[in-house]
Amino acid sequence: MRVDKFLNVVNITKRRAIAEDMCKSKAVSINGLIVKPSKAVKIGDVITLHFTAGSENYKVLALPSGKSIPKNAQGEYVSRL
Repeated sequence: MRVDKFLNVVNITKRRAIAEDMCKSKAVSINGLIVKPSKAVKIGDVITLHFTAGSENYKVLALPSGKSIPKNAQGEYVSRL
């Protein structure tokens, strides 16, 4: 699954366009490497979102199969580090 789609489906970003823009402005990295929106996410990857005030790290626990998941099920797919 693409990183921009993953961030949207697991409710980390509100819209896929926001996740795509973050990737294009080099604010998203997977396992320490800056990535493009089309980079594939795998189970066990650590996704880091860089903000001006700091950064947030998420570990991928599972890949969703549908287009969206309930917000209360976010913990099944990512864990915050």
